[in-house]
Amino acid sequence: MPERAGAGAAVNTTHVQVALARRTLTPFGLWALGAAASAPLVVLAGGIVATYATTKVTALPLTFVLVAGTVALLAVGYTAMARQLGHPAAYYGILANGLGRGWGVAAGLVALVAYNGIQISLYGLFGATMAGALGGSWWVWAGIALAVVGVLGVRAIMLSIRVLATVLGVSLLVVAVFVLAGLWQPADGEVSWAGFDASGLAVSGIGGAVALCVAAFMGVDAPGSFVEEAIDRRSVSRATVAAVLVLGGVYALAAWAMGIAVGPDTVAEVAADPAGGLPFAVLERAGGLWVALASVALIFAVLTSMLAFHAVISRYVFAMAREGVLPVGLAHTGSTTRVNAPRGGSLSQTTVAALVVGAFALSGADPMAVMFTWLSTVGAMGLLCLLLAASVAAMTAPASVRGPQPGVWQWRLAPALGVLGGSVVLVAMVGNVGSLLGAAPGSLYPFLLPAILAAVAVAGRMWAGHLRRRRPEIYAGIGRGTPKTHAIPDAIHVSI
Repeated sequence: MPERAGAGAAVNTTHVQVALARRTLTPFGLWALGAAASAPLVVLAGGIVATYATTKVTALPLTFVLVAGTVALLAVGYTAMARQLGHPAAYYGILANGLGRGWGVAAGLVALVAYNGIQISLYGLFGATMAGALGGSWWVWAGIALAVVGVLGVRAIMLSIRVLATVLGVSLLVVAVFVLAGLWQPADGEVSWAGFDASGLAVSGIGGAVALCVAAFMGVDAPGSFVEEAIDRRSVSRATVAAVLVLGGVYALAAWAMGIAVGPDTVAEVAADPAGGLPFAVLERAGGLWVALASVALIFAVLTSMLAFHAVISRYVFAMAREGVLPVGLAHTGSTTRVNAPRGGSLSQTTVAALVVGAFALSGADPMAVMFTWLSTVGAMGLLCLLLAASVAAMTAPASVRGPQPGVWQWRLAPALGVLGGSVVLVAMVGNVGSLLGAAPGSLYPFLLPAILAAVAVAGRMWAGHLRRRRPEIYAGIGRGTPKTHAIPDAIHVSI
């Protein structure tokens, strides 16, 4: 029986009594965080085009539907645990209470690597995009983006939400116009349903398509890290699952419209040709204004996605530092009584991002082919593993965590189905990691990514073992969650 953190754990006398801005985020704010992290316009302009080009899977719309269903099932157990525990470092708290403290620390470190991988990869995408459009070095543009995200990251979350929601609204509008433009002028003269034909799944590239579709949904789990700041904890579940289902529908429609616009049989060829101009060539049918708006919105969508992941990472650092697993000073930064934003975590993430971007710039590595592709892949793989582990933790969670009236669906059936489907997806992702990274056939180099994640998990277990031997008071408080309600008085906030 694994040792879990919980009500029976010894009191950690070194637990830092600081809290985030409670009762601040509405269900819409939580939903916007998850949807903005996933960045629908980035998926349209980059993910869908790249998936068609590299996998040649015509049933990509159906693939998005199936992957969305799997991620939604995995999100049920994850959010049920997150809601009950109220821990900003969601995976860390979930595994600590469901599988044991050692697994919690391992999950926390893997989450930090995965979220940082995705967030920092976007600096490569942003820098390359801006350099291609306006000239200059990609790392200069990446540095500008890093400064913007760093400044917003230390501010209260309300400001970030307003920026995220605005850019998300424009992005969804552009995607909607793209879908209408594609359906209005079908390449073959009629609307084709080939994108939803199940026979299109039985092709060699389906594993890569599944892996790329999974990457498109990474970030929708963000609301779980804001449970301490939510007005209603129950909204975390609704916001997360709603984000998965809404985005799944959006991505499926966008992929379907792209196939119709240029023809299901030729969409892979057109997507692989830079002269094809997807998706902007289709948007141009609605008018040049939409192309210009999409180009500008795409830049801001990348920025807001970075900002959303930055906010999640800073909360992981803050929460783990508050319990002494990371340096306690990272939880004290800003105020000795309460913090509206986890400034220590924010500043540390900005520092890490600056160092990684600088290292890639000095090495001369390609910001897209190397930095963006490799870091985003390791991030997506890590977060999928964590979602699977969270579902297992939900199924094994003790009654003290599940509450007096646990539901069979959210604590047993949905997590079990999610683990079944998610395991298939993970195998497809690991099996196709070489093609995703453009490695030569037979190369073992791409398997360095899952090896890195495994090594980080082992390091987490070893650190937890060290704390158990040398700092038992810290070990006893792993995953305990937020301070007691009356230990830290709430500040007055304006909800969004």
